[in-house]
Amino acid sequence: MAKRRYVARGVPGGYRIWDNRGRRWWGDLYELCPDDLVAELDSGADPAKLTALLKRYRALKR
Repeated sequence: MAKRRYVARGVPGGYRIWDNRGRRWWGDLYELCPDDLVAELDSGADPAKLTALLKRYRALKR
């Protein structure tokens, strides 16, 4: 199995997505673990699905 590019890591206050290839954080700080967002990034990264997932997680922050 190939090494995953994006991984959700726990940080103080929630979770952030780490980009292993770029060696930097991707996206915002999330209160809940964004498992389906990370899975979509690692698979096909369909822009429509990513946009919907990002909107959903941003709405959970409010």
